[in-house]
Amino acid sequence: MSRYRDHFQLGAPRTRRQMLQQSATGFGWLALADLLSREQSASAAESAPPAGPLEVKEPHFAAKAKRVIFLFMHGGPSHMDTFEYKPLLQRDHGKPLPFDKPRVFSAQTGSLMKSPFKFQQHGESGAWVSELFPEVAKQVDDLCILNGMHGSNSRHGGALLELHTGSDTFTRPSMGSWLNYGLGTENQNLPGFVTICPSLTHGGMNNWSAAFLPAVYQGTPIGNAGLQAKDSRIPYITGSNPDALQRLELEYLQRLNQQRLDQTGPDAKLEGRIKAFELAYRMQMEAPEIQDISNESEETMKMYGVDDKTTEDFGRQCLMARRFSEQGVRFVQVSHSYKWDSHSNLLRDHKQNSKEVDKPIAALLKDLKQRDLLKDTLVLWGGEFGRTPVSQGGNGRDHNPEGFTMWMAGGGVKPGIQYGRTDDYGYFAVENKIHFHDLHATMLHLLGLDHLKLTYRYGGRDFRLTDVAGEVKHDILA
Repeated sequence: MSRYRDHFQLGAPRTRRQMLQQSATGFGWLALADLLSREQSASAAESAPPAGPLEVKEPHFAAKAKRVIFLFMHGGPSHMDTFEYKPLLQRDHGKPLPFDKPRVFSAQTGSLMKSPFKFQQHGESGAWVSELFPEVAKQVDDLCILNGMHGSNSRHGGALLELHTGSDTFTRPSMGSWLNYGLGTENQNLPGFVTICPSLTHGGMNNWSAAFLPAVYQGTPIGNAGLQAKDSRIPYITGSNPDALQRLELEYLQRLNQQRLDQTGPDAKLEGRIKAFELAYRMQMEAPEIQDISNESEETMKMYGVDDKTTEDFGRQCLMARRFSEQGVRFVQVSHSYKWDSHSNLLRDHKQNSKEVDKPIAALLKDLKQRDLLKDTLVLWGGEFGRTPVSQGGNGRDHNPEGFTMWMAGGGVKPGIQYGRTDDYGYFAVENKIHFHDLHATMLHLLGLDHLKLTYRYGGRDFRLTDVAGEVKHDILA
């Protein structure tokens, strides 16, 4: 008996096998303790934003662009009717498509349908632009036209999310939020990410959401697609300077929130509200003046088409985009919603849509250039997908994520080039293809951010805007 007592008291295994048997559970506990410790540290880091989360941060390397303006054409403009001329499509109008259609498409489609719009070469670059965009065509030597775009989803909701967030199936931070997270904002009295008259459908606020990033990086909507631009304002920003009483009220509210935070520990949502209250207080001094365009010259208002009923709404959005960008807002989006989904009456609808946006877009490019802002402002134009070269209902085009056109201007891209192409009829991207992941990687690169390094740890893994893909397209960089 004493022999067994001595053995268990001293814990001395007689063989290597006994030693491993007795210590195996201990090794497991050591590993579990280490894992729990790491998880707790990571959780705390995820939940607690660093001090001054919107402070300007150093990029990974020298940036060519400081800010982005995204001109979003909700619905999907037709590339073979706007910025990619297809002679064979004109020639073979009415014939069947000479190759297989994609396995997944939205609806029943028919034979090839030529563009009802005339194309012409413009500028020193000789780029082909349709008659839908006569004013933008005058700026074509500043454009980098990407004719080999492609995505993964043929439905509006999934395609919008993929364009804005990099994922068509999960809730992820939007590209504006990622940029805000990576670089901060140059103006501490304004949000780093503003979206003017954003769409409420096809993902809605998920398209400008910070998702699992700290809430301070969320996009700030100004109005929505259901409001005219002239009636869209940042809510509760009156234009009057905050008085002493309001400051006292805010300090009391912040003190209560801080007490709650001390009780709960790290809480990203609560900390986001604290930061949002502070930002809203500071915005009262600057945002109203930016939103008031009455101090713009008559010449500028006419250039943007604010004096014309057709172009007034989008013209105001573009003018506001310039004003916010000029004051240091990192990412500004304007949306032409939801008008480009031409399943029928493409001739009528694309003609009207282009009339509404052509002059304001050209004005924005000219205005940025004359203010010496285009060189470090990346302007991005496009929709969530393109259209089919085959007809739908005889006079419309169906969704087509397999190949379409977007363009960039300024911000370090090569001006006056056409990069990539679709096949001879415009269905599939076939040369110098650019997926949305590649577009995001290239955009981040232009702003000095390595898309592989711009990560955020959430739920036990690192996330990034480009997910597990994305390639910088160095051929389009100046």
